[in-house]
Amino acid sequence: MTEENYSVTNEFILVGFTDHPELKIPLFLVFSVIYLITMVGNLGLVSLICMERRLHTPMYIFLGNLALMDSCCSSAITPKMLENFFSVDRRISLYKCMGQFYFFCLAETADCFLLAAMAYDRYVAICNPLQYHTMMSRKFCLQMTIGAYVAGNLNPMIEVGLLLRLTFCGSHVIKHFFCDILPLYRLSCADPYINELILFILAGSIQIFTITIVLGSYICILFTIFTMKSKEGRGKALSTCTSHFLSVSIFYGSLLFMYARPSSVNEGDKDIPVAIFYTLVIPLLNPFIYSLRNKEVINVMKRRMKKKQFCNILKQGSSLEK
Repeated sequence: MTEENYSVTNEFILVGFTDHPELKIPLFLVFSVIYLITMVGNLGLVSLICMERRLHTPMYIFLGNLALMDSCCSSAITPKMLENFFSVDRRISLYKCMGQFYFFCLAETADCFLLAAMAYDRYVAICNPLQYHTMMSRKFCLQMTIGAYVAGNLNPMIEVGLLLRLTFCGSHVIKHFFCDILPLYRLSCADPYINELILFILAGSIQIFTITIVLGSYICILFTIFTMKSKEGRGKALSTCTSHFLSVSIFYGSLLFMYARPSSVNEGDKDIPVAIFYTLVIPLLNPFIYSLRNKEVINVMKRRMKKKQFCNILKQGSSLEK
């Protein structure tokens, strides 16, 4: 019995999308393309912000860290999910499972605080433009970024620590495509009530705190926009805020639906469709929403591309002379 419990406790099987075996190859191709675009888009944005001094401002620093966390989230989940499409046993050890959840939770928690920081940055830029450099100093920007990473690490440390107190002596089949916390609660032989309560308190507190900042910032921004005399400036600011708010709404809506409901532990049939949004779709969309709609980022990209083409022409010319 001891050997059996040890075996079950230290290994899980990720079921994933096996309910539809006929869609295995199409889903593998779709998720592979999504992962490739996500990594290229987010890491490319991080590289662009690092290389271009004009983008070393609070808004782009927050955006670069958001892109980095989106890459972390995708890398923690997607490779194992793609492997399981063609894996026979689809097994994952307890410690790899905890590690996958840790990095996923780190990315999602940090994203909440970074989105709040970005919303506050836009509030200061639009509502208090004359005090922007004072209110959004480099020191304060650095403090908010570090705070996002500290909170991002503390939350999964607490959750993983509480997960390790549970025993998994029954079924070891996780009906999900990654090691999320709610499916693990359902497999526990011990009563996960304390875990559920702390998850509800932590997830609810983090989301209420950051959502309050986001909503408060955008409400003030909207009031300022509607009092603008310039139609062009009003339309530009409104367009930017609409796209940002759409991304924030999808992100927070899916997280609230999954983790901040008292009955969420018992509703496993809704896990996968909602989880696809905040683990795969949102990291894919963020570089397009926050970057490709931004003229400054597009202009920097164009200038970099022209500079690269010019350098290539010079190299070709020098090689012909030789």
